[in-house]
Amino acid sequence: MTAAAQARPLAVVTGGTRGIGAAFSRRLIDLGHRVIALYRGDGKAAAEAEHAGRGELVALRADLSRPAEVRTAAARILHRYGPPAVLVNNAGVNRDRPFLSMTEQDWDEVLATNLSGPFHLTRALAPAMVKAGRGTIVNIAATTAVRPRTSGANYCASKAGLLQLTKCLALELAPHVRVNALLPGFTDTREVVERYGLDDPRRLQEVLAAIPQGRTGTPEDIADALEYLVSDRSRYVTGQQLVVDGGHFMG
Repeated sequence: MTAAAQARPLAVVTGGTRGIGAAFSRRLIDLGHRVIALYRGDGKAAAEAEHAGRGELVALRADLSRPAEVRTAAARILHRYGPPAVLVNNAGVNRDRPFLSMTEQDWDEVLATNLSGPFHLTRALAPAMVKAGRGTIVNIAATTAVRPRTSGANYCASKAGLLQLTKCLALELAPHVRVNALLPGFTDTREVVERYGLDDPRRLQEVLAAIPQGRTGTPEDIADALEYLVSDRSRYVTGQQLVVDGGHFMG
């Protein structure tokens, strides 16, 4: 990270080297942050993200499902860079299958990454953010946190839990640290296309027919919402859920 980058406020983005997370990292850099992007295993994507980050992004490997790795990563961040101004808990995994076929490993891995991971990382970083007297945390949930679907009991439960965690943290970390949840809908990333079969034109049309805006979202659409939540324009917003899905879910 360059000397100029060291003068910028710090943002930590989990899953920050691919898909929506990479868009978050790019946007935060554009907003004047230096970014620590945590990733689990895709070294190629991490190297590409660092290159694209123009010296203002550092990719740091950590498996969020392993509390010891989370604590180690947080300690390295705090020791070298100080408390983050922004924390984006974005990383997530899915292991979709019908409930009656779901294994303990399917359940444990998804909950450990999607719910316990944000808990452990936030617990490690939040004390320094509170002591610094400022900070914004954005937890990336999903519309399936409030609307169930088949073959996703583990994923839906993890994201629903993340919404409650968001509210509890908003209460306990106030007034200096704001905590909100961002809920993307169908977004045009490789993972979403593969997961829902959107490369099949018939399946894509079925999905688009249910979205009032008539299109899937882009990573930039979701990054626009993140920009609002981390900016001073949302300074009186905490404990809230921002759904960005083209009107697909209106709860």
